[in-house]
Amino acid sequence: MAKMRGCIVTVALLLLLLLCLHQTPVECKERLIRQLSSRPSSATKPQEFKIGFKRVILSIVLGILTGLIGAILFALLIKIAVQYINQTPFLKGPVIFSPKISSKTLQSALANENQLLGSSSNGKYYKTVLDNGLTVAAKVLEPFDSGSPEMQSKSVKRRIQQELEVLASLRHRHLRSLRAYVRESDRFSLVYDYMPMGSLEDAMNGVRENHLELRWDVRLRIAVGVIKGLQYLHFTCVPQILHYNLKPTNVMLDAEFEPRLADCGLAKLMPNIDRATYGYCAPECLQNCRYTDKSDIFSFGMILGVLLTGRYPTDSFFREAVSGGSLGQWLRHLQQAGEAHEALDKSILGEEVEEDEMLMAVRIAVVCLSDLPDDRPSSDELVTMLTQLHSF
Repeated sequence: MAKMRGCIVTVALLLLLLLCLHQTPVECKERLIRQLSSRPSSATKPQEFKIGFKRVILSIVLGILTGLIGAILFALLIKIAVQYINQTPFLKGPVIFSPKISSKTLQSALANENQLLGSSSNGKYYKTVLDNGLTVAAKVLEPFDSGSPEMQSKSVKRRIQQELEVLASLRHRHLRSLRAYVRESDRFSLVYDYMPMGSLEDAMNGVRENHLELRWDVRLRIAVGVIKGLQYLHFTCVPQILHYNLKPTNVMLDAEFEPRLADCGLAKLMPNIDRATYGYCAPECLQNCRYTDKSDIFSFGMILGVLLTGRYPTDSFFREAVSGGSLGQWLRHLQQAGEAHEALDKSILGEEVEEDEMLMAVRIAVVCLSDLPDDRPSSDELVTMLTQLHSF
């Protein structure tokens, strides 16, 4: 809106200039006619003729300039009108992308007190049941509670709305589809399919507490699903979409432990997210805030490392000197020393064939966790690497 006001002011100034220029040639013409008609033609002197001729030329030049400025003004007005027509409408209330959800039932369900599933730095997850019996998960984003003028502006809210429209168009078996969203004055509520098994972090916590068994074949299937989801974002979507915030809490699992990536691209819209605290952020993001598809690959390497070792990169173990200071450094050190077997989660050790697959997966994780983005493989290459470990 501020940009449009600036364009209008510019057009007004140009119109004022146009009027001034238009007035100048008219006055010159009138003055020339009065001078020529006030004296007989026989009395016209050569010097006066030259002056009159120059004034005629000046009038012609100014007329041409006036026409050019008028054409520019017209083009600017057309451009402003087209931009205004094409801009994303500023919607209020529910925006529905699923035939199973109605605006009335969704608003009614969100207004009730719902079961809290989890929270993050940019919002909270709730489980809610609609009047038709459909269970959904609602993530309430609160990016506008900081009170900063920038975040309160309509242009920022409209940009978030545009991104949500893009996310709603994504369709892949390993992406969590956005089914609806509701825009309010200070927040957005995003509605997704409910995932009964929760997140990958929930599952790994269950394994660590001996409440859940997660065999290697299931873990490998999860890793393959995650990288196939990234491959779709990086190579199929136009323009390319980056996840920005890939970590176990953003890998949701269905009843068959099939993974679906959640919150794709949302992190770049939320300035209050501190990805460094999660331990999954690539070095280049921490050093110069430069994020590329290879940064997503680094985060995937961390997830693969968690699946292999059962350890989180934020575990206290990685603050000890013996670990090298990070999950990636620890895996790299063990692999180079020929002791990668020591890194594997003891709960998944079993058949020799599976152990060979796990050791190959450790090597893949180490490459993904390279400090240099150019040394990391692409998601396209990783799909091939991981599917060759097992038959999917």
